[in-house]
Amino acid sequence: MDIAALSTVISQVAVKQQASVQVMSISMDQAKQQSDQFAKMLETSVAPHLGGSVDFRA
Repeated sequence: MDIAALSTVISQVAVKQQASVQVMSISMDQAKQQSDQFAKMLETSVAPHLGGSVDFRA
């Protein structure tokens, strides 16, 4: 097997792997931002006093 061709293939695989990791990192960052925004939205809901307690009658 040609050493130069093997080196090129290995280099291409490494670049693809780095790109894949970078895309996954960006995706994880976006998911974290969305979950933080969702939590903040729940904290500032329209009726924050609702859902804090439950009344039971027997």
